[in-house]
Amino acid sequence: MRLAVRPAFAAAAILLAASCSTPPKPPPPPPPEDHTVTLPPNAGVYKVGQPYQVDNVWYYPREQPDYDETGIASWYGPTFYGHHTANGEMYDGNLLTAAHKTLPMPVNVRVTNLDNGKSLIVRVNDRGPYARGRIIDLSKRAAELLDVG
Repeated sequence: MRLAVRPAFAAAAILLAASCSTPPKPPPPPPPEDHTVTLPPNAGVYKVGQPYQVDNVWYYPREQPDYDETGIASWYGPTFYGHHTANGEMYDGNLLTAAHKTLPMPVNVRVTNLDNGKSLIVRVNDRGPYARGRIIDLSKRAAELLDVG
């Protein structure tokens, strides 16, 4: 019985010695931060919606496959956390979402900060912004990643 144990121990000692003689490998780099758009469990429903009016201005939601617009983005914060969005989701400022006046929901759009070149894809799941001159309202996290002030 001893003879069967000793050779295994000797082989383990040799392997251990061999592994100690090579320099250690550096740790692998951390994985890149994931900025993909995902659907939450309470993802709401697909919705184009009916025309609606806010502050005497009419908005006409519709399919817009070639949508491309340049303008001002803003972001909405903690006062909306926990409230339902226009398509029925629960708003979470830590997700990559946005509000738009007329795009169908949900729809993914690429938003680019023209001041710094940063770009990401957000999922439109709400209506807004209604401040004059703004074309999209970003979640807090999307605004942070784009450096929107």
